[in-house]
Amino acid sequence: MAHDAVKHDYHLVNPSPWPLIGSVSATVLAAGLVVVMKGMLGLPKGNWLLFILGFAGVLTTMFAWWSDVVRESRGGDHTPVVSIGLRYGMILFIASEVMFFVGWFWVFFEMALFHGARTHSAIDEVRAAWASWPPKGVETLDPWHFPLINTLILLTSGTTVTWAHHALQHNDRKSAMWGLILTVVLGAMFTCIQAYEYREIISEQFFFNPEAVNSGLYGSSFFMATGFHGFHVLIGTLFLLVCLVRLARGGFTPKKHFGFEAAAWYWHFVDVVWLFLFAFIYVAFRGTVAA
Repeated sequence: MAHDAVKHDYHLVNPSPWPLIGSVSATVLAAGLVVVMKGMLGLPKGNWLLFILGFAGVLTTMFAWWSDVVRESRGGDHTPVVSIGLRYGMILFIASEVMFFVGWFWVFFEMALFHGARTHSAIDEVRAAWASWPPKGVETLDPWHFPLINTLILLTSGTTVTWAHHALQHNDRKSAMWGLILTVVLGAMFTCIQAYEYREIISEQFFFNPEAVNSGLYGSSFFMATGFHGFHVLIGTLFLLVCLVRLARGGFTPKKHFGFEAAAWYWHFVDVVWLFLFAFIYVAFRGTVAA
């Protein structure tokens, strides 16, 4: 008895090597980072071989796997039901990133608001470290200089990426191109300014100031929150750059452009996180401002 072909709204992907290759590459990348910082597996500290191999594997996986997804879309496999699944996946990914930053905000607020409770410790070093906020010897940045400039840059970039999205929805590809170009340029400007800020100002105050001996938790929470946000800006800029290349090569239509839409969601998430960083870490709990 003959059976009709199964017809449904779901896309059953072909067997793919990329999940396995991506997992192995991520493990090698993490081990390589440990080797660079501490040394491991018989490799001396500062050896970059494992890190470079893992990083190359991760980049290869990203390019190949996402290329497969684009081909599936062009082949008509992304039905309305599949598209909803992709949207839910991106929403959950951004939600997980939100919780990542919640953890760093949590520890920062814990130290900023309740550091006085730690002064009751029986250990002299702990009492000294928590006696003031930020710890004695740490001078924080003037929020109305580089941080304010970067805030304006990201707010402007949020406007330009929205302009590009709106233009694409109305099939104005030229305006969409210009909006994306401006957004990528603004993202690169943010990264350059933050790199200069870290090298010329913050690093000297935290690491080359002999009085800043108790900056440990403050410095860790500050650099992890702002540094990982900067890393997210870099990822978002590359995300939008890929969308720009795809748009220039004829990709995306007014009705089908989820790749760009996901990049825009991610970029707006990056903007919102920075507003919280600027408002609380740079302004509300900045302590002593450097001259």
